[in-house]
Amino acid sequence: MADDRPTVFIVDDDQAVRDSLSMLVETVGLGAKAYATAMEFLDDYRPSQAGCLVADVRMPGINGLELQACLADRGIPIPVVIITGHGDVYMAVQALKAGAVDFVEKPFRDQELLDSIQRAIAIDARLRSEQSERDKVRGRLDQLTEREREVMELLVRGKSNKEVGAELGISRKTVDFHRVRILEKMGANSLVELVLMMQRTPRP
Repeated sequence: MADDRPTVFIVDDDQAVRDSLSMLVETVGLGAKAYATAMEFLDDYRPSQAGCLVADVRMPGINGLELQACLADRGIPIPVVIITGHGDVYMAVQALKAGAVDFVEKPFRDQELLDSIQRAIAIDARLRSEQSERDKVRGRLDQLTEREREVMELLVRGKSNKEVGAELGISRKTVDFHRVRILEKMGANSLVELVLMMQRTPRP
């Protein structure tokens, strides 16, 4: 198997559950790493690792919902599937409100859990792709000169070339020149594309 395949991170204090879930996800070509406690997972996990988290609700120390909250506090967007043998409506609502992909009660059918895991993996792939695009845009922004940044800021706010020139004290022809250079450096085919690009890229 390729080393870059998505990994399912399993956190459950029951050794038998950890073993069975690890074998299950590996049958569909996913990697598996299992931990007995939330702290073991937090100490080992690196956000660069693609995949999802499957966590039991009731565990010694940090439980599944608390682990979910801890990841959110740290700004780690790994998709989470919560599993439990003691589920109730309140816990399900709390997990889902906090952003869990799914809440699966034990005993569950293998395919039911695998479907939830595959949804979580797909969400992770989408989030990573979007982040990669934002990183590319920020890298292109770094290539702009200070003047080009000033011109771009006004253009994406809807100012005309004439208005940009008046505000910055430069000629319309100079604005036209900067506009061409900005689109070229940003990899945008039009001003509309540039505006959409910037809307999808929150400033740090």
